[in-house]
Amino acid sequence: MLNYIIRRTLAMIPTLFGITLIVFMIINLAPGSPIEQKIQQMRFGGGISNTGSEGSNKGDKAVSDEVVEALKKQYGFDKPVHIRYLLWLKNLATLDFGESFTYEEPVIDVIVSKFPVSLQFGVISLFLSYLICVPLGVLKAVKNGSKFDYLSSFLIMVMYSIPGFMLGILLIVFFAGGQFFEWFPVGELYSDEYEYLSFFGKIGDRIHHFILPLCSYMISQFTVLTMLQKNSMLDEIKKDYVRTARAKGLPEKIVYLKHTLRNALIPIVTGIGSFLSVFFAGSLLIETIFNLDGMGLLGFQSLLSRDYNVIMGLIFIQSVLMLVGNLISDIAYVIVDPRIDFS
Repeated sequence: MLNYIIRRTLAMIPTLFGITLIVFMIINLAPGSPIEQKIQQMRFGGGISNTGSEGSNKGDKAVSDEVVEALKKQYGFDKPVHIRYLLWLKNLATLDFGESFTYEEPVIDVIVSKFPVSLQFGVISLFLSYLICVPLGVLKAVKNGSKFDYLSSFLIMVMYSIPGFMLGILLIVFFAGGQFFEWFPVGELYSDEYEYLSFFGKIGDRIHHFILPLCSYMISQFTVLTMLQKNSMLDEIKKDYVRTARAKGLPEKIVYLKHTLRNALIPIVTGIGSFLSVFFAGSLLIETIFNLDGMGLLGFQSLLSRDYNVIMGLIFIQSVLMLVGNLISDIAYVIVDPRIDFS
């Protein structure tokens, strides 16, 4: 197993190199650039005039050329794209992703400032999903064909058919918009008087702000995990070793929880490694609807403004977390089922 971990770790290096190279080339070859964005801002802000006589237009053109060259030199776009990529790799050795063109501060600081929103919702939704879905899936499998199974399946399918952002809109309209009920707040992660609350008051305030967006985050993942656990459990129940355990006179609880559940968890552990990627999880629509300044909104705004350094920083960190998460999933496979050997 140790040799496998070493091989996978070494394989991450060329994989990361390939991902960053492809993304860097695509965003640099795409129409538009940070320089053009800056020029547009200057024009709309009155920095460069587009009106006047023919002579003044020629003067504006000369000034515009000088401004463009100065901006290119300032942001490093006076160098060929392959040179810029090599410089980016060099700075990456010290985890220096450069400076954001939009926020005009180090990229790592920009990412860290958006980090708490997505981290909290990602970790909590992952924890609650597994805490609820695994027992519910097992119970549905044990009671397969019962009224409980049919009713819960109907509710789960209804939940699955509702997109997270649409659920968010409905929750706001009915429970936070004031038209029906105004039970929950919208926007931010805590109230203005949060600092003056007691310890348990702070916990309650956080929960109060978390309920609606958390429901929107969890709805699709909740459904998929529950049905996956149920189907996996049903497949195991039909196997010979379960019939043998029952023939020995073992109680049903022992058969299900000790023998069947462990093997039924194998498909579920594929998502265990995703606990790292939830650190940078984000949903643009949900964050926009609930007025949350998280990673999803940051990524979208960076794409619109062609903030290359922020985009590359996000892509690199997410790629590392994805690759490490896949490795953790493989290790979890071995822990759950010792028969699996990657060596």
